[in-house]
Amino acid sequence: MSEPRKLLKGETGDWEVVIGLEVHAQVASKSKLFSGASAEYGAGPNENVSLVDAAMPGMLPVINKFCVEQAVKTGLGLNAKINCWSRFDRKNYFYPDLPQGYQISQYKDPIVGEGEVEVEVDGEEIRVGVERLHLEQDAGKSIHDLSPKESYVDLNRSGVALMEIVSRPDMRSADEAAAYFSKLRTILRYLGTCDGNMEEGSMRADVNVSVRRPGEPLGTRTETKNINSIRYVKQAVEYEARRQIEVLERGGKIDQETRLFNVATGETRTMRSKEDAHDYRYFPDPDLLPLELDPDWVESIKAGLPELPDAKKHRFMRDYGLSLYDAAVLSQDRAKADYFETVAGGRDGKLAANWVTTELFGALNKSGKEIAESPISAAQLGKLIDLIADDTISGRIAKDVFAIMFETGGDPERIVEERGLKQVTDTGAIEAAIDAIIAANPDQVAQVKEKPKTFGWFVGQVMKSTGGKANPQAVNEILKKKLGVE
Repeated sequence: MSEPRKLLKGETGDWEVVIGLEVHAQVASKSKLFSGASAEYGAGPNENVSLVDAAMPGMLPVINKFCVEQAVKTGLGLNAKINCWSRFDRKNYFYPDLPQGYQISQYKDPIVGEGEVEVEVDGEEIRVGVERLHLEQDAGKSIHDLSPKESYVDLNRSGVALMEIVSRPDMRSADEAAAYFSKLRTILRYLGTCDGNMEEGSMRADVNVSVRRPGEPLGTRTETKNINSIRYVKQAVEYEARRQIEVLERGGKIDQETRLFNVATGETRTMRSKEDAHDYRYFPDPDLLPLELDPDWVESIKAGLPELPDAKKHRFMRDYGLSLYDAAVLSQDRAKADYFETVAGGRDGKLAANWVTTELFGALNKSGKEIAESPISAAQLGKLIDLIADDTISGRIAKDVFAIMFETGGDPERIVEERGLKQVTDTGAIEAAIDAIIAANPDQVAQVKEKPKTFGWFVGQVMKSTGGKANPQAVNEILKKKLGVE
């Protein structure tokens, strides 16, 4: 048996945390899974409700082919098996926002089988297995805060198409769970099958956590429901793991239960005892025929897939010489990856990556802007890098030019020309500046012979006297020669 990847320290020894995620991702579709009602977010209460969604008598569901295609595309993006025969079931439970008294879902025969997701954590790659992906309809929403005595039901979400992506219990830390959730979101956005807007409820996770002593069987798990933030997934795992360890070390036992996450405190609390599958009395939906897919149709979807983040990450490492970290950062968002590739075209890939990840992303984060809102286009940033490469400006001046570009959106060549920022490469002019500084500072000249580290003082003085425009390499070479420093 291999050594556990991660362990948590308890008062009585080490514990291993075992984590699995059930991610509900809303299918990017204009209409619902079994009706033609709009799936658009933001409509007024009960505006997007058809007779099917409201469970009016005699109304029959009709499958949305586009939602099926989106599920297949997602399965292919997860390197998963596509089941060309699948079936819809009724999951029976009673709640005010579920007008049918059951949810149409998939149980034993899902549309997508086993797959795998590659995740980067602390500079290492781990693989998280995907057990299944199935299609199901969402429930409505119960609202309890409009009146102290009354509750309301909004059925706009009733019937909206969801993909439930169930992972294997392969994660062993809060960081791994957060990284998996984030990576899944990236893949779905690349594919265009879910917009990943967690604040709108279009992607959320149920977090399953258990703890055990290393090498022992799996412990009893709890499920913390409806977490809609990568940060909250991490917090929920951290809290729940510690809570379970404390209970077990006090001699208690873990109850199989469903819990809720409190975003204000970062704590979980009991919601209800956790049901087993038989409690839902699954049976095949009599109103829907089994779903049979043409293998050629599945292959045509596969042929149309975009380059996915893992493939892009490895290509960035291979073609541009990037580190795993930089390649992962740049490939985690399709728009950022496209921006980088435009900047890097025909240029030093590592230099381009440094300017994009450090300077540009730093400025965007500080100003609260997304990559699509960047005042500096990829072509303009590429021009700025060209000005460094051909010694028109130094790297230090380039940062000043970048700041001006970010503020004004101007062209780097014009900014350099209009502001007189061209680098001084004339060795005669640099030598004259150096001679003047040496003549004015005999004590410093004498000191540099004994303390070579003071050499940097001369470099600073020369750059100051030339307004930062002197070519740094030329300054260093001439200074070393005149001061006799190796």
